[in-house]
Amino acid sequence: MTKNSKNIYIIGAGISGLITALELEKANFKSTIIEATNGVGGRVKTDTVDGFQLDHGFQVLLEAYPKAKQFLDYKALELQTLLPGAVIFKNGTPTTIGDPLRAISLFIPTLTSNIGSVKDKLTIFKLNLELKNKSIEAIFNAEQTTTLHYLKAKGFSDRIINNFFKPFFSGIFLETELRTSSVMIQFIYKMFGEGLAVIPKNGIQAIPNQLQSKLKNTTFKFNTKVKAVKENRIILEDGSVIETDAIVIATEASKLLNLKQEMNWKSCDNLYFEVERNTLKKPIIGLIADEKAIINNIFYTTSIETKNSITNNHLLSVTVVKQHHLNETELIQKVISELKTYCNITPKRFIKRYEIKQALPDLKLVRYTKDYLKYKHSDSIYLTGDTELNGSLNAAMSSGEAVAKQIVEDFK
Repeated sequence: MTKNSKNIYIIGAGISGLITALELEKANFKSTIIEATNGVGGRVKTDTVDGFQLDHGFQVLLEAYPKAKQFLDYKALELQTLLPGAVIFKNGTPTTIGDPLRAISLFIPTLTSNIGSVKDKLTIFKLNLELKNKSIEAIFNAEQTTTLHYLKAKGFSDRIINNFFKPFFSGIFLETELRTSSVMIQFIYKMFGEGLAVIPKNGIQAIPNQLQSKLKNTTFKFNTKVKAVKENRIILEDGSVIETDAIVIATEASKLLNLKQEMNWKSCDNLYFEVERNTLKKPIIGLIADEKAIINNIFYTTSIETKNSITNNHLLSVTVVKQHHLNETELIQKVISELKTYCNITPKRFIKRYEIKQALPDLKLVRYTKDYLKYKHSDSIYLTGDTELNGSLNAAMSSGEAVAKQIVEDFK
């Protein structure tokens, strides 16, 4: 039996599933990807609505991610750069801070900002230097506590934690208490320090689209839902059964495998509004630091160049991380009210809401890599995805690569 004759199926056409297929092709293996929706991307998707480009949730690519640099063609993605900073809204007053070493325009605003003390700013400088000289492996091998505990141990004041770190990292970790592992704030902070946050000109879905375009010998079965996975068998929703040599589950595995322990997920709401003017006037994220607000961050997606925008007005992305019990009408009204109160923004009209229930895996302990064998669930079933390592695009790619290597090794 030749390599190409192995019957390998991948469930899920997200980032990890696509990377698995790519790495299998490099080793001269063919695979079939089964996807429940009508296209690739998983949680990394973009729509075009009324001439605006809408990502499913405010998502950026950190260009310093090692696996992104390995697998993606940055030039072809036409990456649009965000300023390395943020506008923080507190009591209705905006304050701009950022990294003046990479954006000189942020030097004076950062120096004069009142979000933290002089000691806090010196501590940030020390943290930047420490993480620059610390390897990713060393970061992930350190003892894990919470992000909040880590920041306090570093000597940061409650003022800068509440005014900057909480709103900024709540938007990344999608939880407001900073209970995410201290390893993740070090990793993400290091990535921000070594590169910029960018968004492809065609929206975030340009990333999985590019990966799909590289696949030459992979078959796709879209709009195909899987009901269950057994040893060497995939049972579809329509009752049909697929016999396989290997199965890679590149989506949540608990229901497919009928596991008692289900994966916990972090969720968020992403709302888009059309507005007549860009109040921030540059590609920079806005953070709402008022504790009573349910809005976490805002970003004018039309502050960067997009391929699909055909209107003279602007598109505002609003992210809500806090848990709430509002229906969609109540949520929209609440967000519109807060935009006016905290940011002096009056939307022209509401466009679309994305209720993202499975935005990031909620992992107490995270890792950067793990032994290849630990991706094996059984003789013929493999698990991949950021759920196996940590909630990041880098982890999705890393796990997909590792699973493919394990399959190649097993079929030798």
